[in-house]
Amino acid sequence: MNILELSEQEIGRRQSLQELRNMGIDPYPAAEYATNAFSADIRNNFTDGPEVAEGATMTEGTEVCIAGRMMSRRVMGKASFVELQDSKGRIQVYITRDDICPGDNKDLYNVVFKKLLDIGDFIGVKGFVFRTQTGEISVHAKELTLLSKSLKPLPIVKYKDGVAYDKFDDPELRYRQRYVDLVVNDGVKETFLQRATVLRTLRRVLDDAGYTEVETPTLQSIAGGASARPFITHFNALDQDMYMRIATELYLKRLIVGGFEGVYEIGKNFRNEGMDRNHNPEFTCMELYVQYKDYNWMMSFTEKLLETICIAVNGKAEREIDGNIISFKAPYRRLPILEAIEEKTGFDCNGKTEEEIRAFCKEKGMDVDDTMGKGKLIDELFGEFCEGTFIQPTFITDYPVEMSPLTKMHRSKPGLTERFELMVNGKELANAYSELNDPIDQEERFVEQMRLADKGDDEAMVIDHDFLRALQYGMPPTSGIGIGIDRLVMLMTGKTFIQEVLFFPQMKPEKKAPQSTVAEWAEIGVPEEWVPVLRKAGFNLVQNIREEKAQGLQQKIGEIVKKYKLDMKKPTVDEVQAWISLTPDLSPKGEGSK
Repeated sequence: MNILELSEQEIGRRQSLQELRNMGIDPYPAAEYATNAFSADIRNNFTDGPEVAEGATMTEGTEVCIAGRMMSRRVMGKASFVELQDSKGRIQVYITRDDICPGDNKDLYNVVFKKLLDIGDFIGVKGFVFRTQTGEISVHAKELTLLSKSLKPLPIVKYKDGVAYDKFDDPELRYRQRYVDLVVNDGVKETFLQRATVLRTLRRVLDDAGYTEVETPTLQSIAGGASARPFITHFNALDQDMYMRIATELYLKRLIVGGFEGVYEIGKNFRNEGMDRNHNPEFTCMELYVQYKDYNWMMSFTEKLLETICIAVNGKAEREIDGNIISFKAPYRRLPILEAIEEKTGFDCNGKTEEEIRAFCKEKGMDVDDTMGKGKLIDELFGEFCEGTFIQPTFITDYPVEMSPLTKMHRSKPGLTERFELMVNGKELANAYSELNDPIDQEERFVEQMRLADKGDDEAMVIDHDFLRALQYGMPPTSGIGIGIDRLVMLMTGKTFIQEVLFFPQMKPEKKAPQSTVAEWAEIGVPEEWVPVLRKAGFNLVQNIREEKAQGLQQKIGEIVKKYKLDMKKPTVDEVQAWISLTPDLSPKGEGSK
């Protein structure tokens, strides 16, 4: 990396790195550093009273070995205090010169610790636990070891009178540099630990029920199992286009055909659609299929599952989200979708034709067109007037057959299917069916989906002939469900944006200031070695130097050379003037240069 691409702090840290090596200290040692305690364990298990508290394992003088980042440092002559951050929190470390340098050579303290270590460096400390005169549980260091040198400065948040300064709170930076966000912002790591609790509890409940976790292909020859636009890639070995899966459904049902009682998969799905506060094109979903069950059983199972997860994460069956207290305690309300639409709009879709429903949508000012079938129109109505109103967990049931190509017909309501979607906090969390296992009916539904595709619906399903073949071998009565894990974690942690519960959400490419190429600089006579210097001086584009005075530009170049101690002889004023004179005039025609 060119030194001119670095900040002054980065240059200083690299100089410290070299000085450490010159002293024979490896700034990136390979040997194991065996710790025996974490910051939180020391604080939680320490006692210094006349009687040792029950369960306490740390007392005054207990020897410990800890490691972590140095997050602050207060040097007071021969003694100093350091705040060390490990994977479980922070703890204060007391360091004295004579303790870590018992011999005549005091360089470890005077040079290494005071001058060559920086905030963000990883250090190891061996010493003993004690409580300071101000009452803070701390570690008194007897040995200090550098474990890893940090070359970029952390954006450390400072507090004064309860006000935070230099906060690392820009969302784009936080999501793009999650590794920094996790280090410097309180609560971020806790969110992802809670996510792990959600997944761990989910697996435990499903495993205890006797269901088998499986894995199915991510690359698929047909994008099936849901209505969504897929990502397309090319499989070189087979010389064919493939799709990143949009759902795991059709493969999991094949396993039910094969004889599994219940199967589930927790994995990534990919949908080539928009990004917003509730959607990421790459998302985690859990799908479960159980033989001999129906959607009524699945509703009961789901509400108990979510209640269990909420208690595991929050210690109770409720969570505050967006200012609302949402209770996950079973049972939940069950409401047919057509009744929900009528409840919110006064319009009864029962018995209405596609044209009548389209006319009502237009009357309400909705953006609908002739490519939308009856099911799509009903879906649009529900999304426009109903979905966002269901804050407490609510099962929306009995969807029209046009909206549910993989679902059994309702046993008592003609034209409807045995399907539910679970709405929480105004958004869909889960989608479930009494699964269609009639292969002839399924084929007819696929054909109807192809008709919708011909009308222009780019989310319509295509026919999966192998899945139809599997159904022809016979699939038992089955219930299935898909739960969006990212949204589930949002609900359980009270987060409003999906990006807050994804380690690395999809982001637009980083914006970079436009720069003229080395070849473009060469066209006006600037040698390649001077291009980084000109950029460091603030001239990213060739035309940026057009209005500069030759002597002034030469002076700026000289300042950069001197500041960064470059082994380069600055160009003459005449050479700089030659560059300027060859710079093209890019001002609008007729205006001239200013």
